[in-house]
Amino acid sequence: MPVSPSQSGEPATIRDAVLATVEAALGAAELDFTSPRPGAFAFDLPGERKLSTPCQLVVGDHALALHAFVCRNPDENHEGVYRWLLSRNLRFYGVAFGIDRNGDIYLDGRLSLAAVTEAEIDRLLGALLSYADESFNTILELGFASSIRKEWEWRRSRGESTHNLEAFRGWLEREG
Repeated sequence: MPVSPSQSGEPATIRDAVLATVEAALGAAELDFTSPRPGAFAFDLPGERKLSTPCQLVVGDHALALHAFVCRNPDENHEGVYRWLLSRNLRFYGVAFGIDRNGDIYLDGRLSLAAVTEAEIDRLLGALLSYADESFNTILELGFASSIRKEWEWRRSRGESTHNLEAFRGWLEREG
């Protein structure tokens, strides 16, 4: 049976306290968010290599779940991509790479409600942003090399800008 809020205005349950903490942490980070359903907070983290990482924090009965979309299902070299992702997981704090039923790549984590603080949320959001942003180009190189190569060749043959492919120039020019 749910506990009613106390007379002092304090949260009635640990879940209520975590909901307030998440909202405060997102506000302190100046992140605009929506609540697609009760207990869920959806927002984007801005990056450099990956310009925007869609994220969601979901406050459950026992844990805070973190989800961040990193990349769609690779076109090729699945084994190489997954091997690289798994090797990265060994170095991560609080989150790990995983794939959904479509093969899309996510960063996912769980934190006990008792461990949730604004500082810990900030640390985990920093980890999500850093890991998604730092990994993005390597995932593209490993899982989409043929598409990137075709796009590079098509643009160069027509004299079009290759600016958004600059991160891949080194290996593209070596192979071309």
